[in-house]
Amino acid sequence: MDARAIIAAVRDHKTPSPEELAWFARGLADKSVSDAQAGAFAMAVVLNGLDEQGRIALTEGMRDSGDVLRWDLPGPVLDKHSTGGVGDCVSLILAPVLAACGAYVPMISGRGLGHTGGTLDKLEAIPGVNINVSEQQLRLITREVGCAIVSATSRIAPADRRLYAVRDVTSTVESVDLITASILSKKLAAGLNSLVLDIKCGTGAFMKTPQNAIALAQALVTTANGAGCRTAGLITDMNEPLAPALGNALEVAVCMEVLSGNTDAAPRLYELTVALCTQLLMMQGEDNPVAGRKVKDALRSGAAMERFAHMIAAMGGPPDMAQDWPTHLPKAPIVGEVTAATSGHISAINGEALGLAVVALGGGRQVETDKIDPSVGLSDVIGLGAHVNRGDPLCVLHAADEDTAISVAEKVRAAFTIGEATTRGPLILEGLA
Repeated sequence: MDARAIIAAVRDHKTPSPEELAWFARGLADKSVSDAQAGAFAMAVVLNGLDEQGRIALTEGMRDSGDVLRWDLPGPVLDKHSTGGVGDCVSLILAPVLAACGAYVPMISGRGLGHTGGTLDKLEAIPGVNINVSEQQLRLITREVGCAIVSATSRIAPADRRLYAVRDVTSTVESVDLITASILSKKLAAGLNSLVLDIKCGTGAFMKTPQNAIALAQALVTTANGAGCRTAGLITDMNEPLAPALGNALEVAVCMEVLSGNTDAAPRLYELTVALCTQLLMMQGEDNPVAGRKVKDALRSGAAMERFAHMIAAMGGPPDMAQDWPTHLPKAPIVGEVTAATSGHISAINGEALGLAVVALGGGRQVETDKIDPSVGLSDVIGLGAHVNRGDPLCVLHAADEDTAISVAEKVRAAFTIGEATTRGPLILEGLA
């Protein structure tokens, strides 16, 4: 095998063989492929693409470049992945709900990226929680609790870790083929029976248009199924925050309300979580109405909350999270309303701008070494179509100091367009299997 020949093939609009792509992935992991060769390969893929079989082969090769988990459990091993949005804290509810329904969820998750929040950052807003666990601990927690939400070890898809770092500095991040292989190599290394994908579309998503979201969804679903993991996808609306809160502790608080049975606290978050969980149970042979009832009963009965609290305690967090969660979540010292400058209806919300406002408050990273303040963010965010009078609150801003609050408030206010009445579209736009 020769890295130069593989790069030249992609450069010349040819797809390398599965064996060549598997070899290249191993070379990324063990560094026998150089940074220059990795960058050249990434650029060739960006410019010319891979066909479906090439995309599957690259994904499988990157998956197999490190440890691939195998499970011997009495129930199915399930997971979901979201392409990222604002106020998207589904994972914190979905994992314990599925565990309460008899499934097992070893969720290898990530941190915030750009304007979108990260599940691991949200979990770390809970004091004591350690998301960096060994494979042995992951297996133990998953078996005992039914779910674990953790960071990938260095042995999970190391080829992706290397290639992503190269893509980040060579303007080759935005390729459907490379995005697909990156996402799926890590997820499939968890040894799943089934996977559901939540592909976001709109102002708060990376994919702004339905066409781009559909293209990514089709690539993800066909590749995952081709790699042997039964997979379905939902394309969902992200033209407004999914939950009425943005920021790590604030989003955890919304999840705790939903897990406590208060589904009115975040209706869109509840609707999407139920849909994704139901889809996964249906993929295991459940009828739609039966699966939906199981999911709703897990929340209504408190069984999902019990699983979540057990998981948090097993990962080093407070043992009384279910009963006393408000006392454990950090609170910002400066809290105040951002108000409407005029009267009318909320006709548009720039979700990306809201996400970047949270980053500016200290709730996300502008550079990799930034330390996150888990207490800051936005709560009580108004929804699309709502009517406001001048001076009515658009949201509540939580900040570390007055100066930051004042500077960010204007950015938040500018993210809301007030105009004519508008009709809110459906949350779930399309399904793919």
